[in-house]
Amino acid sequence: MDKSGRVHVSGRDVVSIIMGGGAGTRLFPLTKDRAKPAVPLAAKYRLVDIPISNCINSGLKRIFVLTQYNSTSLNRHIQQSYRFDEFSQGFVAIMAAQQTAGNKEGWYQGTADAVRQNLVHLHSHPHDYVLILSGDQLYRMDFHKLIEQHVASYADVTVATIPVRRESAKSFGIMDVDDEKRITRFVEKPKEDDLLESLKLEDPLLSTLNVHTSDDLYLASMGIYVFNRKVLAASLDNDLTDFGKHIIPSLIKTHRVFSYIYQGYWEDIGTIKAFYEANLDLCKPVPQFNFYDVNAPIYSRPRFLPGSKIENSTIERAVVADGCIINAAKIENSLVGVRARVHEGTTIKDCILMGSDYYETDANLIAAESNGIPRIGIGKNCRIERCIIDKNARIGDNVTITPEGKPANMDGPNFYIRDGIVVIPKNTHILNDSVI
Repeated sequence: MDKSGRVHVSGRDVVSIIMGGGAGTRLFPLTKDRAKPAVPLAAKYRLVDIPISNCINSGLKRIFVLTQYNSTSLNRHIQQSYRFDEFSQGFVAIMAAQQTAGNKEGWYQGTADAVRQNLVHLHSHPHDYVLILSGDQLYRMDFHKLIEQHVASYADVTVATIPVRRESAKSFGIMDVDDEKRITRFVEKPKEDDLLESLKLEDPLLSTLNVHTSDDLYLASMGIYVFNRKVLAASLDNDLTDFGKHIIPSLIKTHRVFSYIYQGYWEDIGTIKAFYEANLDLCKPVPQFNFYDVNAPIYSRPRFLPGSKIENSTIERAVVADGCIINAAKIENSLVGVRARVHEGTTIKDCILMGSDYYETDANLIAAESNGIPRIGIGKNCRIERCIIDKNARIGDNVTITPEGKPANMDGPNFYIRDGIVVIPKNTHILNDSVI
């Protein structure tokens, strides 16, 4: 602590863990063939780029990513994206679930169990604090401020929280805190009115927050934690499997557990609806999340693609990534991912096109068309609305895809509908003249 009373914590005092081991069932079918943190985001990024970039921008460069399901593309993305020089001693390491002599099952049983199985790897690096993050959230946070508060308050554990309104509070773990921000109670997804009333933020703490609403507010857990090293090891010396459900509630009774109140944009994008809405929000003139912040950029893999080529097209409120070819099409309120191709006469509205992992060669194109398979991309004279089209999908000519007149949730032969949004899975073929 310096003369001004500010705490200084070096990045070498902290190791970071990004939780990416869940099956991602709420994001299915986007997680059908990939790990949840590897799901494409904002036309050219992956979900995992958000927490990793937040760590790097906060001076934290020793990062573990815990995975177990469909991790091949995630491994490839991280290896191609994050390479630190030898002098920084930084790394982003993938830690996959594995069988050991002491753990025959191998699979992570929950967030706490995932960290427990990897404590031996954490302990091989000197550190005093462990930062634990989720792999499916969109936000920008200076973790150094979080850790400084943790140290200054002599906390054993600090939980990042965000003020939410009453209806949203029913879907989160809600914290009750005292005037010093020490957590006194944790309630998972409270539903009863009397219980909610007892958990709402009150003065004097409420008056210190920069809020402009008359609605009741509640402190929701963001799934972001800072642990003292010894406290983490001791709290995991049991068979409890989850931080939010088990570890944090038990520590509140015996340790100094504090809340760090975050008031910026934060979105849990673990469902198809939340993922869809968070992405399309980026098409607005002033989106809630700013990818153009030069002081805290979001990093990803350099692809060395050419600029996008757009001919005789109408594009309104759209984000278009690198390497696309768009010819005589109309695109409105949509994201167009890397290497996407959209042909003449096609209209795309309120969609997320994830693009392609590669360009087709002439030989591959001829072979596909000779077998009646459309080329990669969107064909001619199509109408596609309120849809997520995953990578390498082949949409033929004269195809219509819309959720109109269909159930809000259903499974089709080559498509899914979730929350009124049509999802075309990765590598799917939609033949000419199809109507979905």
